[in-house]
Amino acid sequence: MALQINSEKIAKIISTEIDKYKREAVAEEVGKVLEASDGIARISGLSNAMAGEMLEFPDNVYGVVLNLDRNEIGAIILGDYIKIQEGDPVKCTGRILQVPVGEELVGRIIDPLGNPLDKKGAIKSKNFRPVEFLAPSVVKRQPVKEPLQTGIKAIDSMIPIGRGQRELVIGDRSIGKSAILIDTIINQKGKDIYCIYVAIGQKTSTIARIVEKLSETGAMDYTIIVSATARTPASLQYIAPYAGCAIGEYFMYSGKHALVMYDDLSKHAVSYRQLSLLLRRPPGREAYPGDIFYLHSRLLERAAKLSDEMGGGSLTAIPIIETKAGDISAYIPTNVISITDGQIYLESDLFNAGVRPAINPGISVSRVGGNAQINAMKKVAGMIRLDLAQYRELETFAKFGTELDKETKKQLARGERTVEVLKQGQYKPMDVEDQVLILFALTKGFLDDLEVNKISKFEKEFLEFIHVSQTSIVDELRKTKDISLELEEKISNAILKFKSTFN
Repeated sequence: MALQINSEKIAKIISTEIDKYKREAVAEEVGKVLEASDGIARISGLSNAMAGEMLEFPDNVYGVVLNLDRNEIGAIILGDYIKIQEGDPVKCTGRILQVPVGEELVGRIIDPLGNPLDKKGAIKSKNFRPVEFLAPSVVKRQPVKEPLQTGIKAIDSMIPIGRGQRELVIGDRSIGKSAILIDTIINQKGKDIYCIYVAIGQKTSTIARIVEKLSETGAMDYTIIVSATARTPASLQYIAPYAGCAIGEYFMYSGKHALVMYDDLSKHAVSYRQLSLLLRRPPGREAYPGDIFYLHSRLLERAAKLSDEMGGGSLTAIPIIETKAGDISAYIPTNVISITDGQIYLESDLFNAGVRPAINPGISVSRVGGNAQINAMKKVAGMIRLDLAQYRELETFAKFGTELDKETKKQLARGERTVEVLKQGQYKPMDVEDQVLILFALTKGFLDDLEVNKISKFEKEFLEFIHVSQTSIVDELRKTKDISLELEEKISNAILKFKSTFN
């Protein structure tokens, strides 16, 4: 059968399609690369470019405008800047930098632009948020009043953290700052909190070790890792904490709770200093640019506990700052201390003396205080900080070998036992009920007659005893979050019963 072609019909269809087609002239501003090196580019011809706007370079490479000078603009390049040559065309995109956000990112390792680094396939997120976003106003917030348990006795008892708070962890290198963050993430299991760990300038092997530990403990089920390793360009290290914050904000504005950790902001400041100097911005103190305070304040102010009208979500921020030789009066440490709601100070001397975590309660402070503690913890932990402070003072006198009276000896003995109780192994966070029970035994004097080297054994076996034969005590603590007179008597009797069998 021969194929028949209806030429009239085909001509009619073509004519209709031609009538539909409307070609509009689009004016597009194109700039030219004057210079590109070390992760930055100088561009001429983009007179309408805006600060913070994304630029498109050839080979699908993007940049962000940082400098707006009279005759040229300075931009940071997000990606492989080696591909960009002098004379290359550059276009404005009319949009600001965004990252993918949402549940799809949970359990994944991503770079600061939202690209996967874990070989688990593409991230199919439908939601995006700008990396830079205005912090919620005072009207949109409510006071911090819900505890965020870290599982670390020394922190939950003396320097409590609440949901929506910004608590700084500060100290020299290699004395357990990151360990506190990892333990806190592990302790959030089953507590309905999404954790975002932002690694800035860390070694790839360190991040691999952290991922392995979080996977072992099941913590990756509610954790997102934003990785900008030491070999990553400075531009991506600069973007990383803002990207992590944007991911956390998505959960906060959805009425959920998120915890974002920046490890660490010292390296973040260094990467920004590098970019600023390359862009020829005038250097200030320690060669940092003039807006270095604003760099961190606009990031940390985004952490909040939203009002009930806004959904009641929260974003808690725990930044890390690395000091040199314990100098907390340096430029970046003082900046971040003044922005945050308190700091946890780790001391090298304590770490070397075997006190782990090496927290110095004298300098450490939480500006939220008891509002971020359950009533039971308030009752047992009230005197611990004072006991420790007195102990440190008396310890200095005792070293001179002076004759000590009975009361002083008693205070020294209590201090030694307090230090021992607050010691805790890495990757072993404790439930708040267990913390309350052992601190109750300490503050009520039940440990005063025990030898110091038997305290950790006593703690382990006592908590096992409570969970096996005195479960009603733990259940009541978990339910009421308080210690009534009746429960106090129950706990005291349980301790005495256990002590009678403890060898």
